[in-house]
Formats: sequence, structure tokens, C-alpha cells
Amino acid sequence: MKNIEVVAAIIEHEGKYLATQRGYGDYKGQWEFPGGKMEPGEAREEALIREIREELRMEIVPERWLCTTEYDYPTFHLTMHCYLCRIVEGTPQLTEHLAARWLAPGELHSVEWLPADVEVVKKLRG
Repeated sequence: MKNIEVVAAIIEHEGKYLATQRGYGDYKGQWEFPGGKMEPGEAREEALIREIREELRMEIVPERWLCTTEYDYPTFHLTMHCYLCRIVEGTPQLTEHLAARWLAPGELHSVEWLPADVEVVKKLRG
């Protein structure tokens, strides 16, 4: 089974977290925390800043590591490193996602999360 390692930004703003709806692939329409794959030699935090700049046209600062989740999808194993982040500049501009929503901790259950993101949601609601 193929192993994929990614980073995810848990962007908090005014007590809410940014959720994005996937706009492509097998899991199109499901919700996730934004992020993506690291490039060779790229640090996790650098990858997060780059991915959010590309996907959402925002500048963020990763403030601290939250958790790493592991999930076996049917065709690959995912390792996802999650960081709590704050916005430095900008508002979400969707370039790859169908939608974005700011969700309070009590609203996190209101969207259909990708399986790997469910553990992160539990941690945030915790």
C-alpha cells in the first residue's frame, strides 16, 4: 500500500475553525482541514504556509503542533500532521475547494468530514 504524508492547517479565528469542502478526486464534496503534501526537503511548517497560500490565498503562521493522525484509505495509508494556525493576512479565496465554512467547536459535527479528519475534530471538540 502506498504511504502519503501530508500537513493540515487547523486555522482558528475568533473561536471558530476553518473547514474546506474538497473540490476534486474520490472524496469530492467531503470536508477537510486545508493543507497538502510536503515537497522534498520542505519542513512541515513551510509546507503548510505554501499550501494555504496556494489553496486559499491567505498568509498563516503555524503556532503549534496539535496531533498526527494515521488512516488507511482503500488505496493508500495517510499520515497527517496537524498544526494550529493563525491568520496573518487575508480571507479564504477558494482555488481548489467547493466551499469553506467557519465552524465553532459545537458545529464541527455539522459537515461530513473525511475519515482522517474525524480524529482531529474529536480532539478539537475534546
